[in-house]
Amino acid sequence: MGVDYGSKLAGTTAAAMLLNGQIHIWQSANGEDADVFLLNLVTTYKPASVFIDAPLTLPKVYSQLPYTSDSDFFYRACDREVQAMSPMFIGGLTARAIKLRTTLAEQGIALLETYPSQLAKLLFAHQKGYKKDLAVLPNMAEQLQGLLNYKVVQTPANWHQFDALLAWFSGYRHLLGDAELYGDANEGRIIV
Repeated sequence: MGVDYGSKLAGTTAAAMLLNGQIHIWQSANGEDADVFLLNLVTTYKPASVFIDAPLTLPKVYSQLPYTSDSDFFYRACDREVQAMSPMFIGGLTARAIKLRTTLAEQGIALLETYPSQLAKLLFAHQKGYKKDLAVLPNMAEQLQGLLNYKVVQTPANWHQFDALLAWFSGYRHLLGDAELYGDANEGRIIV
């Protein structure tokens, strides 16, 4: 399953998963608890692993003592490599994602970190307007469909759904051994 993880109640969390040979997309509703939405999807469809667009670790300085003034208190190596936001800047989302990872691990389901924006840079370097212009979404969705071995049942209606597909595709690439890894395994990795 691939997940674009959004604010808890904003209706911006979307998921994509391969079922019966086709990729399906779901999105939380505005006002719906995104974490309950995801846990219900996972309980219903039982993916072996979930690739989520959210930080799942903190910068390594928080597990080291003593701190030094040249320590990076804001970014992990993987964040710097893909130019992602600091897990500290989006602290509430990071905390929710780490809790979700712990909850799913107790059920035997791996929650792994991905970054759809980085996959979009790799796949659509020539394409302008990603996440900026909704008018280019249908064209990018068609291009992505051309790269997938499975049919996407419904065309993504927004960038959250498109990013859920990219998160799924990063997971698929990882399972095939084709993914790129960013960061330090001891601090946290982003799989693309």
